[in-house]
Amino acid sequence: MSDAFSLLVIGGGPAGLAAVRAFREAGGAGPVAIVADERRMPYRRPPLTKELMRDEISEDELPLEDEEWLSRQRVALVGGRAVALAAGEHEVILSGGRTLTYDRCVIATGAEPKRLPVPGSDDPAVSVVRSLDDLRELKRRLRFGAEVIVIGSGFIGCEIAASLRRREHRVTLVSDEPAPNARRLGSRAGSEIARWLAQEGVELRLDAAVEAIERRGHQLHVHLRSGEVAAPVVVMAVGVTPRSELVTGAVELHHGAIPVDSSLRTALPDVLAAGDVCCAHNDAAGRALRVEHWGDALGQGAVAGRSAAGVAAGWDDVPGFWSVVGPRTLKYAAWGDGYDEERFEPGADGAFTAWYGREGAVVGVLAHNRDEDYEHGRERIAEGAAWS
Repeated sequence: MSDAFSLLVIGGGPAGLAAVRAFREAGGAGPVAIVADERRMPYRRPPLTKELMRDEISEDELPLEDEEWLSRQRVALVGGRAVALAAGEHEVILSGGRTLTYDRCVIATGAEPKRLPVPGSDDPAVSVVRSLDDLRELKRRLRFGAEVIVIGSGFIGCEIAASLRRREHRVTLVSDEPAPNARRLGSRAGSEIARWLAQEGVELRLDAAVEAIERRGHQLHVHLRSGEVAAPVVVMAVGVTPRSELVTGAVELHHGAIPVDSSLRTALPDVLAAGDVCCAHNDAAGRALRVEHWGDALGQGAVAGRSAAGVAAGWDDVPGFWSVVGPRTLKYAAWGDGYDEERFEPGADGAFTAWYGREGAVVGVLAHNRDEDYEHGRERIAEGAAWS
């Protein structure tokens, strides 16, 4: 097999797969390869903290495409990790020393989970959930009825806590926030999520910063600013860091992410970036945004693929995603870079809509059992509707 490619995608996630799809659909010719360090077909990650964690689906249902898709689209899946990019030479070097050359390259390496900078955070029983292998390792450690501590109250932390309760584990969620997702969604919406988690049977320890994690025998003791909690397994869900090391030193990063224009092009010749690894200019927002959503990785990947094929394309979608906490679904869309006004509108049977404004314009919407508000909200955000 030749190691020269018309399009070389680094990363086997949704952005990388979407880039290849769009490249071919736009008439992109020549050999194409995806470098995937997990050495498997690109797969859906959202179920890892929901349906797959709850054993409601099987691993066989995760792949985004079957393996025959590779031959139909004339795409090589290269197992390995890219460790160096020589943009001037149009080369990528893999960890085993293999060198791949390209005409155009899309960096879609995603992000990796953070760990709190506290003693004990690297203990083997402190898990993260980002990949299928992560979930397999967590399940191996779990035993029926085992206690689990979840650190972090963002969307992923709340999903994990609710899913583990559905597996009949005793769960304590620890967060330095006064309410789950309060920094992103505000106190009123955060209070609703806290109520949902409590109804699921999750014990909440809020306003409780973690200072250390200490192993005593089979138990991990999580030391908080006031008191401590203990369990044999801890899951950390405190955010992610872009995997941008391929271009470190070659471009000026934006809070660790690779800056790209709305066509997903970087400052390097013939190098694009898409998904969690980048900070992309959004034409509708009129500014650069850093998003970490599954759907936006697909959307950005498609733009990158069309751009790589020489077709004019620009990212202008309103970022957004759905989250599931137990039996309840939240739908969220927002530019995601802050707000200065919020309005919470409760409805019947627990439904609600939260609106977010910034500098006199609508910039976000969060809805539970109010799909019309969610859809209309996306439209208002995209058009920069006035806050009222």
